[in-house]
Amino acid sequence: MAQIAAEDIGKRSKQEKRRQLLVSIKQNKECYLMIAPFMLFFIVFTVVPVIMSLPMGFTDFNMAQAPKFVGLSNYTTLFLSDKIFIRSIRVTLVFALLTGPVSYVLCFMLAWLINELPPKLKTIFTLIFYAPSMANVYTVWQLIFSGDINGYLNSFLIELGIINSPVQWLTDGRYVLGVTIVVQLWISLGAGFLALRAGFQNIDRSLYEAAAIEGIRTKWQELIYIVIPSMGPQMMFAAVMQIVSSFTAGTVAQSLVGFPSTDYKAHTIMTHAYDYGWVRFEMGYAAAICMILFIAMFICNKLISKALGKYLD
Repeated sequence: MAQIAAEDIGKRSKQEKRRQLLVSIKQNKECYLMIAPFMLFFIVFTVVPVIMSLPMGFTDFNMAQAPKFVGLSNYTTLFLSDKIFIRSIRVTLVFALLTGPVSYVLCFMLAWLINELPPKLKTIFTLIFYAPSMANVYTVWQLIFSGDINGYLNSFLIELGIINSPVQWLTDGRYVLGVTIVVQLWISLGAGFLALRAGFQNIDRSLYEAAAIEGIRTKWQELIYIVIPSMGPQMMFAAVMQIVSSFTAGTVAQSLVGFPSTDYKAHTIMTHAYDYGWVRFEMGYAAAICMILFIAMFICNKLISKALGKYLD
């Protein structure tokens, strides 16, 4: 009897949630209409490809012939025979562990510092730091890391006497991953950065006044007891965006250090998927690579959301 009663309560709870959702949609139909185009594009170009890649990963598909079912052959080849893929896993993990947390903290600290500036300066500095995520900045970085004596970094280090001859930053296997990480950090101030900026602006100013009465005096105390608890959704969104950008980074390496990079030193899982999907046209194998990457991002997202959720709630 108790089990049946619990099931009835669960059903009523679900029905109540559905009813509340429908009421919310009716009350805010203009808002839902505004986000409808984005949701349509998101479903067509993100959700549908992810769903299609799941069965495609079990096939041999070269875009010229009909897909042929091969079972787990693509996945066994990836982990047992594909040495470049194993190397790309290591590179991706190093890349994600360095760029993900660092870029997240960097986004937060910059958004916090900009929030303390006068209104006009806020707009100017927000544009300055957000612009690299919109523009093609690879040409500038290629000039900075150019391997001849005219490269800005080489010229600067030679003048200081730190090096005697130009360093091949973009072709030497010892440096290509580090250069890629530096540039990725620079261009990572994108949607997550804007979300945090919006979060700072939406904090109720009365909270600061109440906190001052309660004895909070320093900016660090305001950050810990007011800012962070008030910015839960924005911080969660920024964390998800940084996870996605750190795991799916491939364009930076291809644009800066070439494809493939020297000794595959900057060869990420995303670059490996690009190689098999758009160079060799082995779509089944590429789909298997993308599915593994998707699972890794999903697991990391859940773990980080759970960790942040305990504090932000």
